[in-house]
Amino acid sequence: MSASLTTGLGVRRLLVAAGQAPSVLNTQPWRFRVVRQELVEVFADQDRRLRVTDPRGRNQYVSCGAALFNLRLAVRTSGRRPLVWLLPAPEDEPDLLAAVRLGVALPASAEHRALYDLIPVRRTNRRPFYDRGVPRAVMAALRVAASREGAALLPLDRHATADMLDYAAIAEDELARDHDYRAEVAAWTMPGALYDGMPGYAHGPHAAKDPSPVRDFGRQEGEARFEERPQLAVLTTMGDTPADWLRAGQALQRVLLVAAGYDVSASFLNQPLDLRDMRDRRDPHHRRGHPQMVLRLGYGPHVARSPRRPAGELVTA
Repeated sequence: MSASLTTGLGVRRLLVAAGQAPSVLNTQPWRFRVVRQELVEVFADQDRRLRVTDPRGRNQYVSCGAALFNLRLAVRTSGRRPLVWLLPAPEDEPDLLAAVRLGVALPASAEHRALYDLIPVRRTNRRPFYDRGVPRAVMAALRVAASREGAALLPLDRHATADMLDYAAIAEDELARDHDYRAEVAAWTMPGALYDGMPGYAHGPHAAKDPSPVRDFGRQEGEARFEERPQLAVLTTMGDTPADWLRAGQALQRVLLVAAGYDVSASFLNQPLDLRDMRDRRDPHHRRGHPQMVLRLGYGPHVARSPRRPAGELVTA
């Protein structure tokens, strides 16, 4: 039996890795259960779901999918092959999103070890990026990373980027008129957040001109000039079901870790997707898939990591 689940230290290692995944507004909406020292189950923590912003639960599933990818990496680097089931018991336990069983002994590859080491390095960076484009070779590596998890990363050209920035600004204006939305966002963006939510240092500054390439949480302090030509990419899946959302989360985290290996920073511009979900709209199905995340990519300054819940709080009975 692998030491991953037979010792408290081994279990904690897995939980710490999973708990460092990105999540919507840093809600960390997941819990985990260890079963008979051979299985780790991933649950949606409904107390941390954004009821207004995320009525379908899509963002929560994407977040939990990112945590699942980290969990897979932790198992893999412990010397075992992770066997994964998505939505293993939809009727009996609807909040059970995935199960990871420790398979046969299998030495970790250099790639897996490198990605695992990047888990604590990855950050969401909402500060201005330098006026330096991401090379095509790096973008190609990010696209391969997404494809390995059953998703697609579609870089936007200059004109599509301008359109997306306009869409995001329009969506943000409409969201700002929704009182319940503003209240929910405010609850998770408190400046003094200690274990979850977005503390003040993670908000980033206001953009000096419109349209802004970063989300406005209404709490930013100061103003700054952002990069002249933001680089945006859209993460898509062929379907738009809960299983697809989990795949999107795993693809997102693999992309972000690979990006961190190239010193590429990332933030998100998901206002159009959130407005779509809140208004129960359906995006026209494109032949290249359903949009699940809008990423801004580039080279930026070092930023501090958002807080994380203690590993002991992530375990469910």
